[in-house]
Amino acid sequence: MINSTPGFWRRIICMIYEFLLLLAVLFLTSFIFHLIFSDTQATYFRPLFQFYLFVVMGYYFSWYWTHGGQTLAMQTWKMRVVAADGSSLTKKQAFTRYLFALIGIFFFGLGIIWALFDRDHQFLHDRLAGTRIIKKEN
Repeated sequence: MINSTPGFWRRIICMIYEFLLLLAVLFLTSFIFHLIFSDTQATYFRPLFQFYLFVVMGYYFSWYWTHGGQTLAMQTWKMRVVAADGSSLTKKQAFTRYLFALIGIFFFGLGIIWALFDRDHQFLHDRLAGTRIIKKEN
């Protein structure tokens, strides 16, 4: 395994692929949520639904990152997320990375653009969570 950082555009393309996979997961889980809570006009519905999607995405990423360090998109693009020291992520690191990634993306993608200026070319959420993305060569 080579511990070098994948290129910026390779990580961006992986994120686009990840987005498409995540859409499928969210579609399925949204369908289940709407079956359970069929009254979409209720005042509690929208914030509850948004929180539910937030939790589903958090669980999706955290589970994959703590069980092998790779989502399906990361496996396809031969990348892995590890702790800064090269070890596997803890649940706390995975959740912290997820929260910082969401914040960085919602602030006009500044957490992603950060990698263009970072000395190790890491995303801001990786820098803050004490994680990094590495190439995984077979």
